[in-house]
Amino acid sequence: MALRGLAGSGPGSRGPLDEAVAADKEREAPAVVVAGATPEDDEEDEGRSRGLLRWDGFSAWLHCVCVVGFDLELGQAVEVIYPQHSRLTDKEKTNICYLSFPDSNSGCLGDTQFCFRFRQSSGRRVSLHCLLDQFDKDLPVYLKKDPAYFYGYVYFRQVRDKTLKRGYFQKSLVLISKLPYIHFFHTVLKQIAPEYFEKNEPYLEAACNDVDRWPAPVPGKTLYLPIMGVVMKVRIPTCHDKPGTTQIVQLTQQGDAHISVILPTVHEVDLFRCFCPVFLHSQMLWELVLLGEPLVVMAPSPSESSETVLALVNCISPLKYFSDFRPYFTIHDSEFKEYTTRTQAPPSVILGVTNPFFAKTLQHWPHIIRIGDLKPAGEIPKQVKVKKLKNLKTLDSKPGVYTSYKPYLNRDEDIIKQLQKGVQQKRPSEAQSVILRRYFLELTQSFIIPLERYVASLMPLQKSISPWKSPPQLRQFLPEEFMKTLEKTGPQLTSRIKGDWIGLYRHFLKSPNFDGWFKTRRKEMTQKLEALHLEALCEEDLLLWTQKHTEVETVDLVLKLKNKLNAMLC
Repeated sequence: MALRGLAGSGPGSRGPLDEAVAADKEREAPAVVVAGATPEDDEEDEGRSRGLLRWDGFSAWLHCVCVVGFDLELGQAVEVIYPQHSRLTDKEKTNICYLSFPDSNSGCLGDTQFCFRFRQSSGRRVSLHCLLDQFDKDLPVYLKKDPAYFYGYVYFRQVRDKTLKRGYFQKSLVLISKLPYIHFFHTVLKQIAPEYFEKNEPYLEAACNDVDRWPAPVPGKTLYLPIMGVVMKVRIPTCHDKPGTTQIVQLTQQGDAHISVILPTVHEVDLFRCFCPVFLHSQMLWELVLLGEPLVVMAPSPSESSETVLALVNCISPLKYFSDFRPYFTIHDSEFKEYTTRTQAPPSVILGVTNPFFAKTLQHWPHIIRIGDLKPAGEIPKQVKVKKLKNLKTLDSKPGVYTSYKPYLNRDEDIIKQLQKGVQQKRPSEAQSVILRRYFLELTQSFIIPLERYVASLMPLQKSISPWKSPPQLRQFLPEEFMKTLEKTGPQLTSRIKGDWIGLYRHFLKSPNFDGWFKTRRKEMTQKLEALHLEALCEEDLLLWTQKHTEVETVDLVLKLKNKLNAMLC
């Protein structure tokens, strides 16, 4: 791997990258004061002798862990941030406080899990997360970290307690991370949160110490992650995996007998469960997400809202959804005014909300999904209808897709019949999700392949690359030229679905998703051109060349080579 020698894969194999990170962290973070000598101090001393700092392993997975409680005078408040040196701005703490509790109308008694996403405060200095972005290179584009956002994974408990003035115990354990590994972190919380609520801070500290000993989250590698007596076996996908396949980690060795939890995926949600109330309209929703249309999911609880938003974002995979999305959004969010203003058109964003206030505040948004309680696996809710927006007056309005959008493509009746048959035969939700995920994948690939083919044609021929000239430029993307290619090499070659594909492409070319996708592809192709140019230079006889040119030209060439090598290493 390209990372070999830069970063180790575990506590015992840290490389120069880890040492640089450690040095940076030693400058930035205040020391953790520990009263009294413990065996952990000896481990930390041993780590320092190897160029390690405590919490480096933790920081590769999590930014911090927060405990949010309810104070009768203050309302929601961050009671604990761990590790203690973790830095959060006041704005970030406020967002975490409000996003970690369900709205009061949700009535979430017992234990509830959900996810939120919030904007990182501007001006934050480069941290360990950014320095470990080498791992991002091998990740699929839709799993790469977004430097501007944090994810919050919540385990909320609300139970009656007569000893408290409020009459209820209300507390959330929240994992804050840059990694979009929804299923993985929800599984971690299931393992540690219930016991934390019984044993409090010492238990949390022990769990965090376990995370600090985890190997780095290297894509493609089978990882064994122990936490509080449980060992999880996971594999993070790579960009080289075949799209649509989940390389399920199997118990293949006798030594795996100690494994407690095997995760077949780190990031996927139960797609069919989320789309179940609206699967008749799943193709229309795919179009809305693909085109980056403003979309609101109104749900009865944060669990339903966050799962549905994440399922929508996931439905255009392997394309990345480049616009903003908020699995759970509240009226206290720092971007509330920005996203609810009527002075300009709604932004390209998917919001998940539960507060009835949004039914009025977001009435001007063009596409709203109102869902009821998501049914357990094996149950099928009544299918919602497409309705006019003027009929949506309150959050108590009947479930439905409220929009005036007319899909470009004809509805695929085959997938609907297949899913309906599965419901009748009581096919497991996991199997239904596999069918629906494959359908979305084939639809997305049929759409993107003609674009990939055309963009590849913008690459200059290799014979045009001269070692003594600057690398040739990519040809410009011309929309009309691309449209002409669709007649012979369009999506009709791979998809049975009929409709206005040309209209869908024209709309997509104006969307944030196209802009993000094309910038990524252009960057990749430019890097490829630079590599081919350097390769051509390396194959030349530089000594012979210097004999035929002046000293000034030779120095100029050496400087250019130096700059090129530096640019490729950065």
